[in-house]
Amino acid sequence: MQPMVRAFGAAIASSALVLGASQVAIAAPEGQPEYKVGAIDWKPCEEKPTVDCGFLELPIDYSKPNGEKFKLAVSRLKAADPSKRIGAMVINPGGPGGSGVSFTFGADGYFSKEIIDKFDVIGFDPRGVARSQPIKCSAEVLQRQPSEYPKTKAEFDNLVAFNKELRADCREVSGPIFDHASTKDVAHDIDSIRRALGEKKINYYGISYGTIMGQHYAEQYGRNIRAMIIDSNMDHSLGTWKFLETEARGANDMFNEWVKWSDRTPSSPFHGKDLRAIWKDLLAKADRGELKDQTGRVITAENLGANVVGMGYGPAFKQFADYIASLVQGAPADRKAFAEGETFENPFAGIFCNDYNLRVSSWGEYQALNAMEKRVAPNTRGSSIGHGAMMGCVGFPKATNPQHPLKIKNAPKILLTNARYDTATVYEWAVNAHKQSRDTTVFVTYEGWGHGVYDRSECTLKINNEYLVSLKLPRNGTSCAAVEPAEASIMSAKPRIPAGPFSVR
Repeated sequence: MQPMVRAFGAAIASSALVLGASQVAIAAPEGQPEYKVGAIDWKPCEEKPTVDCGFLELPIDYSKPNGEKFKLAVSRLKAADPSKRIGAMVINPGGPGGSGVSFTFGADGYFSKEIIDKFDVIGFDPRGVARSQPIKCSAEVLQRQPSEYPKTKAEFDNLVAFNKELRADCREVSGPIFDHASTKDVAHDIDSIRRALGEKKINYYGISYGTIMGQHYAEQYGRNIRAMIIDSNMDHSLGTWKFLETEARGANDMFNEWVKWSDRTPSSPFHGKDLRAIWKDLLAKADRGELKDQTGRVITAENLGANVVGMGYGPAFKQFADYIASLVQGAPADRKAFAEGETFENPFAGIFCNDYNLRVSSWGEYQALNAMEKRVAPNTRGSSIGHGAMMGCVGFPKATNPQHPLKIKNAPKILLTNARYDTATVYEWAVNAHKQSRDTTVFVTYEGWGHGVYDRSECTLKINNEYLVSLKLPRNGTSCAAVEPAEASIMSAKPRIPAGPFSVR
């Protein structure tokens, strides 16, 4: 993975998107002035003509509807069987930085045929992302990224100074959208999409960071929801300590699950061996600076831990075991460099740091937090996601959309799902989000591993589809049994969405 970039997935190609000239009146968010939004002039998408693409012109700042606008990229995969059409389902794949437009290009491979037949699948690139006036930063600044694991106060101070410089650079390159890219702003955009589509109510499927979008939408526009699935949940109530601690525990739990998998799986190169001892020796070698890649760059213990976190998304137990086995004899491929003078899409700073007020005020506070995450997750040295998210916002001003307890009052029952073992959106987050919304959410647990629950098993698929089609919900607290990764035929037959909740450098 390239340094510094918290962007979602691979670079995204530009799309043939068309802005309609007609205008329709749109009711403003409660307590804010009225504004108008351009009607969507659908045209076949350049990348995939079977999907329609378009734009909505929306205010950058909803409190100033006559102020500067931006173009929100939207897409539509029409219901395959119009005679059975139920309505529109807005989708978002997470990130922050995930492209919902690109998600629709593969929606017919991700969702069941029954869903594709009965719903218009509506994607959008959130403000500041991909085709929707993306937040960009100078590559020259990005490539000067210091370590997110400072060893001294001077290194910590250097990271703070760098983050301030990076934020200033991103704001200058990106313009006003940088300060108005929070998920609360995105919730207003989702309702603008609903109104532009002419739908009284919408359906919503959000995964990973897309669950915060769903949570905010339910809080602000609950009456406009027919059905909502929030899959692999963020917890937008946690402070810095609990955010870091829960992420670290999730990473260490996944390491333990990988060891258990190896013990019971003959195809593992470590089957019948003491994998914990092997791993401990590998960490020690990394700590001594003896583990290097093909370019001679030192592989740290934190790098190894980050690989565990990445492995957990799939989960890619076998692939990771093969990689670790080869690491003893070889080295991973080298990383790519930036092109000189290039700007790079980097939505993290404008989105996550405005959604989460995770601020480390001093070197001493950092030392205490870092000691805690190592204590909680000794095998992975904490969580690369949790740590990187926290350190990526060090030195930033307070978030514009800080954490708060989830309060949903006017929405119908919402389906909330999570895997028991998920290194990205850890299970504790889903449990806590459900506790905060127990009157409006029905919680279903997939007892297995990985990020994203929708199609993990026949059980999860049936629950999700029945709810979307008929609004039938299972009993709260329902569990679906784990499916061994090598035997998960539904997973292997369908493309997984890109990683979330956010990639870290």
